[in-house]
Amino acid sequence: MEAKENAAAASAPKKTILDLFVEGARSGWTIGTTSLLPNVIMAFVIIRVLDITGLLHLIGVVFSPVMALWGLPGEAATVIVTSFMSMGGAASVAATLFMDGKLDPIQLSSLVPGIYLMGNPVQNIGRCLGISGTNTKHYVPILVISFINVLLSIWVMRLLLLVFD
Repeated sequence: MEAKENAAAASAPKKTILDLFVEGARSGWTIGTTSLLPNVIMAFVIIRVLDITGLLHLIGVVFSPVMALWGLPGEAATVIVTSFMSMGGAASVAATLFMDGKLDPIQLSSLVPGIYLMGNPVQNIGRCLGISGTNTKHYVPILVISFINVLLSIWVMRLLLLVFD
């Protein structure tokens, strides 16, 4: 059996570096246009709808006392919630809040590590944990740990920005 596989591999045409690049570019384009781009567009649309309807202001008022503990405006809660579902979407929400003047550069910089530490656990539960057969009783602790990581990273980043500013 192994001899047949080796013979098949030896007779297969060797791919050039250009062939490999083109395959990688096609794969990247497919991932970008079918997975990343829709999440980013969704985030821009959601944040715009929240802003137009006044719900973004309401979120800002409701979450302002809690987010103030991290030196952030209440609207920053939308970034954390979005990162729960999509890192690209959360980055888009953060960028939109920054462009609208709701986040300053320090606040934006404080949120970025948290976006990536959260790592869209909702998608990961479906893609990784569900497929691997992880016991569902571990899902809640995994989600809580992700949330704690975000909040701790905001404080650490704020501290680093104060030290190196």
